[in-house]
Amino acid sequence: MSGRAAGAGTRGAFATSRRIRAMVLRYVYLYRGSWPRILEMAYWPTLQMIMWGFLTIFLASKSGFFVQAAGVLIAAVLLWDVLFRASLGVSLSFLEEMWSRNLGHLFVSPLRPGEFVAALTLMSAIRVLIGVIPAALLAIWLYAYSIFDMGLPLIAFFANLQVMGWSFGLVVCGLLMRYGLGAESIAWFAIFAVAPFSAIYYPLSVMPDWLQWIAGILPSTHVFEGMRAVLVDETFRTDLLINALALNAAYLTVSVLVFLRFFRSARERGLILQIGE
Repeated sequence: MSGRAAGAGTRGAFATSRRIRAMVLRYVYLYRGSWPRILEMAYWPTLQMIMWGFLTIFLASKSGFFVQAAGVLIAAVLLWDVLFRASLGVSLSFLEEMWSRNLGHLFVSPLRPGEFVAALTLMSAIRVLIGVIPAALLAIWLYAYSIFDMGLPLIAFFANLQVMGWSFGLVVCGLLMRYGLGAESIAWFAIFAVAPFSAIYYPLSVMPDWLQWIAGILPSTHVFEGMRAVLVDETFRTDLLINALALNAAYLTVSVLVFLRFFRSARERGLILQIGE
């Protein structure tokens, strides 16, 4: 009896290990066939290291900076949230249609792709206002700092970051149409890819020269540099605003074209009716 029990126990253990191995292989195959999932594993540690590394270098060399310019970090956090929420607002509204399997129904209606893009961007603006205004008011109460003291420049900063967020969000929506929900994680981390190069918490001069060139083609960099000029030097730099406007015009144009191209491709392949299944 003991031999039979031992044999049964061995077979049971082997069957258990085989099932565990099968499940591990199932997830290996899942990740191997989805580059967004693989990218996400290394993405956040690398991003944090780069961004906070630059901030550490800056603080080490300019210890009195934030004493002279109270509220710079709070303003940077709030304006970054505008960019983040603008991008995520477009993506999440699109994902809502995918999760509810409603995308195909929308496009058998008279709704045109351009009208859909306009609705996504409008909804994004509403999400940003709902998310950021309470945080800005809370900063007044908790820290006695009001971002609204920036006056008219704040409107320019807000508008530019909003448009840049739309651009990123529309490209993400195009990728979602192409790759389906397997690329869902891109909606959450895409905009963070530009965070280390946007000079949010530290000036552009902290970065190596070759990174400054990359940062210079981002509208967000010019916005955050302009924000520090207003708060620290009490100067509104028109040149930075013009640069941000020109870059945003190019970004938005390209992103709309990319979205429409992905939409046409998905419609021709019959993918729209299958998205969300």
